[in-house]
Amino acid sequence: MLIDVRNLVKTYQIGTIEVNALRGVDLHIQKNEYVAVMGPSGSGKSTLMNILGCLDTPSSGAYELGGEVVSQMNDDQLADIRNRQIGFVFQTFNLLPRANALHNVELPLIYAGIPAAKRRAMAMDALQRVGLGDRFHHKPNELSGGQRQRVAIARALINNPSIIFADEPTGNLDTTTGDEIMIIFEELHNQGNTIILVTHEEYIAEHAQRIIRLRDGKIERDETIQKPVH
Repeated sequence: MLIDVRNLVKTYQIGTIEVNALRGVDLHIQKNEYVAVMGPSGSGKSTLMNILGCLDTPSSGAYELGGEVVSQMNDDQLADIRNRQIGFVFQTFNLLPRANALHNVELPLIYAGIPAAKRRAMAMDALQRVGLGDRFHHKPNELSGGQRQRVAIARALINNPSIIFADEPTGNLDTTTGDEIMIIFEELHNQGNTIILVTHEEYIAEHAQRIIRLRDGKIERDETIQKPVH
């Protein structure tokens, strides 16, 4: 099992008020699953994403990722897990505006201490995987929204992560471009990547194999999507 979550609780203190963002979540995700997480604002989906992505820690409960007990790790250990195992794709792309596509993609490898020639080759390979091999020298303002998101996906792939988290990855894109991005995620899933997708859009969620619906900090429904047989 890749992700094993038991009785996950997250409470925030805002002034004198306690906000219970997660109220005892149990969740199990296998390697190479494709899961969509849905829910209204305030349902806890962003909090759950942040904890699963090792950006935050739970108030109580257990979280194991690939057999490692993440819920008890300190900030340095969490950063190490993120660098080794996790790729992120965000709605706003989060690209450096003055850096070209190649440099944006190779950035995680600079932090990892990979030599320049090797990281450039790896970044070029990642850009080719998302169909942008001929755009490596372009800066973000010279690329369309869909191309920027492809650069962000290539950056998420660069460390060969065991899991890709995509937070509203089509939120800033038109429907046609969003569909093109979802095709890339399907291809990555078919190549063996585990994908967890947060979305408000039902038609985007239906690209996944499984939809987890949150409400008031708890899992309301956990559905398996029946794909048509071709």
